[in-house]
Amino acid sequence: MTAELDRAVKTVVRQCMGISPGEEVLVVCNPVTEEIGALMRIEAQGDGADATLAVISERDSAAAEPPRAVAAAMAAADVVLAPTIQSLSHTAARKAASEAGVRIGTLPGVTEEMLGRLMTGDLDEIRRRGWAIVTALNRGTEARITCRHGSDLRIGLQGRMGIVDAGELGNKGAFGNLPCGEGFIAPLEGTTEGTLVVDGSIAEIGLLDTPVSLTVREGNLVEATGNDGDRLMELLTEHGEDGTNVAELGIGTNEEAILTGNILEDEKILGTCHVAFGASAAIGGTVQVPVHLDCVVLEPTVEVDGETIVSGGDLLV
Repeated sequence: MTAELDRAVKTVVRQCMGISPGEEVLVVCNPVTEEIGALMRIEAQGDGADATLAVISERDSAAAEPPRAVAAAMAAADVVLAPTIQSLSHTAARKAASEAGVRIGTLPGVTEEMLGRLMTGDLDEIRRRGWAIVTALNRGTEARITCRHGSDLRIGLQGRMGIVDAGELGNKGAFGNLPCGEGFIAPLEGTTEGTLVVDGSIAEIGLLDTPVSLTVREGNLVEATGNDGDRLMELLTEHGEDGTNVAELGIGTNEEAILTGNILEDEKILGTCHVAFGASAAIGGTVQVPVHLDCVVLEPTVEVDGETIVSGGDLLV
């Protein structure tokens, strides 16, 4: 284990999750992520927790539910860490565990190299940026995304509260992504209208050779250009109309993140924004469906009720 990975695992267990002696910790992983899951279990056990490793098969899609026995174990633990391939963030099992007071950190698609690099960022500054973004989103009624490729997307925010993803997961019921670095919100269903031109990456598709233009009407994705756009529509519509729901608006805050094609890192890039489609119930929306796919725009301008908070990829707050 490299020194960077060792420090990162310690940061996750001690600083982010705040695991204490005597707590019950469940680490959920897949066979391909078992090594990093084992490192987390060992670190938690070494700090005096009673830690268990659950290795589950990969899911068919992001936001697909874990096995029932694992879902029950998640709700019974004090802390859950989930270095899996497909995200557990937007599952009913994660939401139920959070509502039961479990502290949860999900790490979908994490690699040892990524964790070691991104968790060396300035967590205090990542937290400051995240809270500034969420404060702007919470007091706004509409966000607008534009970009040099022709994006012009308006997103209703009425009645919704944003979430800061900054590694602060020590309080009862806390939930976030690790490596951390974004502020995000679930848009009001049926309100998003316009065009989003995605030029970074798309979850389960990867890096884009050419930008993909997405057309949204009444809160649902109705058209996407090119082969990558066709593939995105296939992945979403497999789960019915709810699969095309505009589920999330997020803005990246981690200066260590770079474009790799791994959505866990790409959506954290400082000054980028991402819009996700599919499940939103786990983050404050009303749609529960076994898919949640993020689409990253690299140099957006984001306004909230006319106030610019991101300008051409530069975070202004």
